[in-house]
Amino acid sequence: MFIHDLIQTLDRALASVERLVAIALTAALTAIMIAQVILRYFFNSPLFWAEEIAVQLLVFITLIGLSLLVHAGHLVTIDFLSRALGDTGRGVLAIVLGLGFLVLLTFVAKLGWDWVMRPDVRMELGATTQLPRWYNYSLLPGAMLAMAFHQFAAVLRQVRALAGARA
Repeated sequence: MFIHDLIQTLDRALASVERLVAIALTAALTAIMIAQVILRYFFNSPLFWAEEIAVQLLVFITLIGLSLLVHAGHLVTIDFLSRALGDTGRGVLAIVLGLGFLVLLTFVAKLGWDWVMRPDVRMELGATTQLPRWYNYSLLPGAMLAMAFHQFAAVLRQVRALAGARA
């Protein structure tokens, strides 16, 4: 199926981009913190904005990392029910739970986007950088949508596997 293969290819491409962004952000966080330590303790002249940017980068890395975990299917799970079921029941349960998680991710992305678009949030500025915070906050719905796409691709794989098992 062309559509299924296209979605799986896009899923892998998105994960590759996320992985590169996570690596770049981790390198930037490391560089900022090293510079902060050197400037603070050796030159007594700290970067006044380093902690704020470091926290933002850490949040970005965490959200992107969660999305990569969804892509890889490595989120923590409780599997006592699926172990009690047969192969078909396990496949159906995986699809139902996957669809539930997909709906939840989409709902949280919608709530996050509504929050980011509020006028009071769009006017909020960072304490030390004086940069608008909405661009930081917009990563939440963006990451949730990326997770939703990974979950959608996973549900399609599960449906295809279940259909192949029945054939």
